[in-house]
Amino acid sequence: MADLNFGWKIVKHVKSNAICVVRDNHTIGVGAGQTNRVGSAEIALEEAKAAGFTENLVLSSDGFLPFDDTVALAAKYGVTAIVQPGGSIRDEDAIKKADELGITMLFTGVRHFKH
Repeated sequence: MADLNFGWKIVKHVKSNAICVVRDNHTIGVGAGQTNRVGSAEIALEEAKAAGFTENLVLSSDGFLPFDDTVALAAKYGVTAIVQPGGSIRDEDAIKKADELGITMLFTGVRHFKH
């Protein structure tokens, strides 16, 4: 829960389709400014991997995850929990994928989306 809370606070300050990867109250990777969240997630997750972090990661997103693709990608990099605002008409797809992959998903109901 501490990393979910920390990640949510950090992603608030990152611009446009922001994704942050955190662990143990440290920011491990940041992806931003991409045309979609998958692109931002790839950047953040690759940064985490390059730094040697490949398990027990938390991913935070400034806006909802409209498809299950970001969840599937996150699992490949060792993400065990995701915090996001929710609110997509396809939230159920992301929830189903998270459940399938054993990833905890927390919905905040608040969207940051800084431009």
